[in-house]
Amino acid sequence: MEQSVENGAGRLEQVLERWWGYKSFRPMQREIVESVLAGCDTLALMPTGGGKSLLYQLPTMAGQGLCIVVTPLIALMKDQVDRLRSRGIAAVAVHSGMDARRIDIALDNCAYGDVKFLYIAPERLATDTFRLRLQRMNVALLAVDEAHCISQWGYDFRPSYRRIAEIRRLLPGVPVLALTASATETVAADIMDSLSFGEPRIMRSSFARPNLSYVVRRTEDKFGQLVRMLSSVAGSAIVYMRTRDGVEQLCAQLTAEGVGASFYHGGLPGEERSIRQEEWTSGKVRVMVATNAFGMGIDKADVRLVVHYSMCDSLEAYYQEAGRAGRDGRRSYAVLLCSADDPDRIAKRFEAEFPPIEDIKRVYERISNYLQVAVGDGRGASFVFNIHDFCRRERLYAGRVVGALKLLQQNGYMTLLDEDDNPARLMFTVGRDDLYRLHAGSDRYDAVLRAILRLYNGVFSSFRPIDDNRIAAAAGCDVHCVRETLKSLWRMHVIRYIPSSRSPMILFDTERLPTADLYIAPETYRRRYDMMHERFSNMLRYAESDEECRSVAISRYFGEHDAAPCGVCDVCLDRRHRGRRGGELPEKILSLLKIRPMPVRELIDSVGGDARRAAEAVDKLISEGKISLGAQGKLAIIE
Repeated sequence: MEQSVENGAGRLEQVLERWWGYKSFRPMQREIVESVLAGCDTLALMPTGGGKSLLYQLPTMAGQGLCIVVTPLIALMKDQVDRLRSRGIAAVAVHSGMDARRIDIALDNCAYGDVKFLYIAPERLATDTFRLRLQRMNVALLAVDEAHCISQWGYDFRPSYRRIAEIRRLLPGVPVLALTASATETVAADIMDSLSFGEPRIMRSSFARPNLSYVVRRTEDKFGQLVRMLSSVAGSAIVYMRTRDGVEQLCAQLTAEGVGASFYHGGLPGEERSIRQEEWTSGKVRVMVATNAFGMGIDKADVRLVVHYSMCDSLEAYYQEAGRAGRDGRRSYAVLLCSADDPDRIAKRFEAEFPPIEDIKRVYERISNYLQVAVGDGRGASFVFNIHDFCRRERLYAGRVVGALKLLQQNGYMTLLDEDDNPARLMFTVGRDDLYRLHAGSDRYDAVLRAILRLYNGVFSSFRPIDDNRIAAAAGCDVHCVRETLKSLWRMHVIRYIPSSRSPMILFDTERLPTADLYIAPETYRRRYDMMHERFSNMLRYAESDEECRSVAISRYFGEHDAAPCGVCDVCLDRRHRGRRGGELPEKILSLLKIRPMPVRELIDSVGGDARRAAEAVDKLISEGKISLGAQGKLAIIE
């Protein structure tokens, strides 16, 4: 990569325009690209929507060789590969949802073909299949997307990211570009240490979004406030909630109010989610009510409003999700709705999602039993894991299970993988000799079993991904026949068969241990507890503050200490008008009540701005005898 600095840097605009159609760079993009071309290990901190993918794609296209991109987001992998291919750039992806044959073909193309980009999930880095091919690849750059996942102190730590350091040792002289939109100073330092940077090098784009107006609305009528915002802000909107049930209920309420809304969460079938996403992206549906499963890889620049109906666990998560508004540079709004009981609710959620060590051990044991993994087995194996079915059977709170899994991941026992289209898997439960005796005399069984044995190795010792279509072609029958035959063999206890599905998966990083031998390091547990608590506290402080510019608060949290007030958030606007608001606020209240009497809460919400000051103004007008609270609970002007 370093050899191409002079030529690459001299023609960066030419490469940019040729492959992406842009004539100029966004702020900091060129500087980061030049750092990569100079062969420097670089940590790039850029906001959501800041054009991070270009930071590794452009230097790769400006030079020789292949770029390996490590990312945990399978949906984003597929999206990036599709986009690159649409531009005529050779790119492939390797992840847990692929069978062995597809992985082999993809890696061979990287080693012997003209592939420029290999997107790979971090858990695949440890496989012999990948490491053997790696030695034959002409790797020019190692890019680590969502780099905060490598830090055990980050809000989304993934132990599989630790394997990247091992890969670095196999690629001497190859620079690494670490990318994230959300890393505090502590996490940034840990990222560089974990990736064995030659020397610290952070290149930071401003976290400020001048066109994005951050607003916190304190209200006991969140739904009423939401409807009023949707009526006053035109354009596409996203409304985030925590739970799947809540998402569906809120969508139904909005639809009943005549709002064009749809909902999206991880429990929907993959095809249905794709349809709902396309309807929203194309503008057929205006409002998407969603859990945080919605957003990654979505390319919609004209989102005018992002509303958080539920408070996030951290400012990192809030900034990521709120940042999906206004990527086209036009005025947009990120609104957090808060009620008086939110602090208590979030505190209880924190305690519930951070279980005691003994509870973590019990969750480990129950998951292992649920997946039928015996003690001493399971190392490196992955299993479809329906967390909702598991929690229902075991009568456990899903938040507690997720919290336990995060700590089990951190301690290197098991990893919850992203939801994905998982191939069918099977393993024989009878020996080869028994199998031959079984299928004699049945043409259908004979054909399907012969095809499986010819196509797949290791099916007598472990689960293997299979492709129904390949088996059908080899057996000379249709796919439906193959699936029905496999189900019959399953019922006969000849095989264990997991049909293809779209669901999360559990990866066993080590063999299953006796529960008594499971060790959760107390110091790690305590440090993670303290850091999670700090993140919750910062989120609450952001929501409760009415003195510091919202944009400045976010920038300072991420280590940008010289950020200037944005001038467009609710705090800045309130400060701008505070000097004259003493007289304006009562006049606004009186003008609203001249139209019609209103309930107290509706009036305060209609006034906008700081709810506490509006309530004080109402009290003052009552004490002055200018308005009164009637028997029906409505404020009215005293004539």
